[in-house]
Amino acid sequence: MQRKVFDILASAGGTLVTVVLIVAGALLMWGYSFTNSSVHNQLAMQQIYFPSKAAFAHPKAGTEITPSMIPTVSQYAGQELLTGAQAEVYANDFIAVHLSNMPYHGVYALVSAAARAATPGSAQAAKLTALEQTSFQGTTLRGLLLEAYAFSTFGAIALWAGVASFILAFLMAVLTAFGIWHARRVPAEVPLLTGRQQPAVATA
Repeated sequence: MQRKVFDILASAGGTLVTVVLIVAGALLMWGYSFTNSSVHNQLAMQQIYFPSKAAFAHPKAGTEITPSMIPTVSQYAGQELLTGAQAEVYANDFIAVHLSNMPYHGVYALVSAAARAATPGSAQAAKLTALEQTSFQGTTLRGLLLEAYAFSTFGAIALWAGVASFILAFLMAVLTAFGIWHARRVPAEVPLLTGRQQPAVATA
């Protein structure tokens, strides 16, 4: 095979790979944009706000703001919950803390079982039924927020994968252009392998 033919074939393959990488990068960027906007719009509909800055002034265990919330939750004080990162913090560092301070650590299955086991019509049954509803609402909201966080994470992965695809496409385009340039300069009769055979050594 001539070197010129090889360069042309390699350049054609490089062009195909470049196009594929560009298309993949565009799709990944679209996936990021779609995921990011969907998470934002869905969270905006819930109209959830973090406690105000004043609420974090005197954190106390057992109250709305506990000391454990200061490092994470306080950074979003007063803000509306609109991003996946905010959803994770609100779910794990705010809702989960309040659930863990409830009887049975707020685990819905345990609270529900206790409510069913209580004497019907008793004060304990009424208390556990109310607790069951609170646990269900908190657990459900936490799960939905963590789902939003998961989707936002997928979106972030798509963003970086898209950036990597465009970078690789650029590098491949440069290599392809070099291959085309070389194919135009090399004479058609030059073979792909130009190594010279060594003369045989005579033996006695």
